[in-house]
Amino acid sequence: MTRPPGRPRAGGPPAPRVDDARMLAWEVLRAVDERGAYANLLLPSLLAQRRLTGRDRGFATELTYGALRAQGLLDGVLDTVSSRPVATVDPGVRDALRLGAYQLLRTRVPARAAVGTTVDLVRLTSGERPVRFANAVLRRVADRVEQTDGDVALLLSAPAFERDPFGHLAVVTAHPRWIVEAVADALGGDLDEARAALEADDARPLVHLVATPDRMSRDELLAEASDAGLAAEPGRYSPFSVVLGGGDPGLLPAIRSGRAAVQDEGSQLVALALARTPTAGDDSGVTVDLCAGPGGKAALLAALLTSGEAGATLGLPEPALLACEPRTARARLVANALAGRPGAFVVQADGRYPPLPSGRVDRVLVDAPCTGLGALRRRPEARWRKLAGDVTDLARLQRQLLVSALDLIRPGGVVAYATCSPHPSETSEVVASVVEQRGGDVTVLDARAALPDVPALGDGPFVQLWPHRHGTDAMFLALLRG
Repeated sequence: MTRPPGRPRAGGPPAPRVDDARMLAWEVLRAVDERGAYANLLLPSLLAQRRLTGRDRGFATELTYGALRAQGLLDGVLDTVSSRPVATVDPGVRDALRLGAYQLLRTRVPARAAVGTTVDLVRLTSGERPVRFANAVLRRVADRVEQTDGDVALLLSAPAFERDPFGHLAVVTAHPRWIVEAVADALGGDLDEARAALEADDARPLVHLVATPDRMSRDELLAEASDAGLAAEPGRYSPFSVVLGGGDPGLLPAIRSGRAAVQDEGSQLVALALARTPTAGDDSGVTVDLCAGPGGKAALLAALLTSGEAGATLGLPEPALLACEPRTARARLVANALAGRPGAFVVQADGRYPPLPSGRVDRVLVDAPCTGLGALRRRPEARWRKLAGDVTDLARLQRQLLVSALDLIRPGGVVAYATCSPHPSETSEVVASVVEQRGGDVTVLDARAALPDVPALGDGPFVQLWPHRHGTDAMFLALLRG
C-alpha cells in the first residue's frame, strides 16, 4: 500500500519520511474506505503493532477518529477549494487531504506543518504526480480557515439556523441530515438538546469495564486497575461498572482471564434492568438472549441470574440461559463470553425462529440489530456508512424479533427490548406497533422503575440513555410483560 520511507525513486531524491502517527492514521482511513474495516477494531491493533506510545499514540487516535467523524465536513470544505469534486480524487490522495484538512480545522498543528506533512504523505503514498494538486488544495483550505477563523458555518455557507435548523445542525455538527432529524425527534423537538447530543458524538468516549458479579467485585477491579497504574473510578449507575481515564484495559489480569470485560455502562444497565424486573407467577428459571452476539450482555445476564443481586432476591430454580446467535463467528464469541458457566448455553439460530417451545420462558432479551446511531462516538465511520433507507429493513426485523420474544415468554414473563439507537422508528414505534398487533396480552412496564438511580429518563415508560446526559451510549430500553 505504501512505499518504504526513504527508498530512492528513479530520477528523484529519496522519498520523504512521514511520522508514524500520520502514516498510521492514513492506513486506517484507507482500510475503512477500501475494505469496510472498523476503525475502533483496527486502530488499537495497529497502535500495538507499531508500539506507538504517549503523544504519538494520542495524535494518531485523534487524527484517525477525528477525520472519520468529520468526513462529510472535510469533504465539503475540500470541495469549496478544489478544481475537481473530491469524490473523483484518487482515494489515497483523498484520505491524505482529509487528514490535512482535519489538522487545519480541528487541531493546533500550525498551518505550515499541516500542509507540509500532508504533502509529504501524498508524495510517499501516491507518488509525485498529485503533489502539486494536494499542495494547492491544502493551501487554499488554510487560507479559508484563517479568513473565517475556522467557523464551519461560514466555511460551508450553512443555512441559517432560523430558516433551516436541521440543515444548519447537519453542517456544523458534521452529521447527515437524516440523523439530525432522528435525534431531534427522539428528544421531542428540543433543538438545543439535539445540538448537545450531536456534539457529544465527537467527544472522546471513555472505556467502560464491567466486573462480572459472579467472578469479582467492582472494588476488586478498581484495585487491579490501580495496581496496573491505570486511572479508574466507579461508573455512575451500574454497580459493576468501572470507567478508565485512559490506558490499555488489556493490561488488567481480570480482562485477560474473563473476570471482567469491556462493556459500555448503558449495556450493563439493560441487562441489569431485565434481571431486576420481577415476573408474575412461578418461574421456570429459563432466560433467553435472542440476539446474543458478541456475548457481553448474555454473560452479564448469566452472572446476575445465578448469583449476586438478582439470583439472591429472585430465588430462581436452577437458572439457565440460552443465547441465540445466527452467525458462526459471533456465536463463537458468545461461547467464549459464557465459558465456565454451566447454566449458560449457546445455539446457532436466528432469533426469529428460536428452537424452543412457546410460552415457557421467564425472561427474554432482544438486543436487536439496529443502525447503531447510539454508538457513533465509538464507531466514527458509521455516521457516513448508514443510510436513512436502512431503517425500514431494520425496523421490520426488529418487529419480528420482538414478536418472537413475546411468543417465547410464559404468562407473567418479561421481555426487554433494546437497541443502541435513539431513532424512534427503531425504538418506541417498534414497541407501539407490536403491542397494538398483540391486542391486550402485553403490558408495557415503566422501565424507569428498574433503574431508580439513573436521572433524566423523561416521562417514561421507556428508558432512553444519552451520551450527553448519562455518559453512556444512547441505549433504548422497553420492558414488557406477557
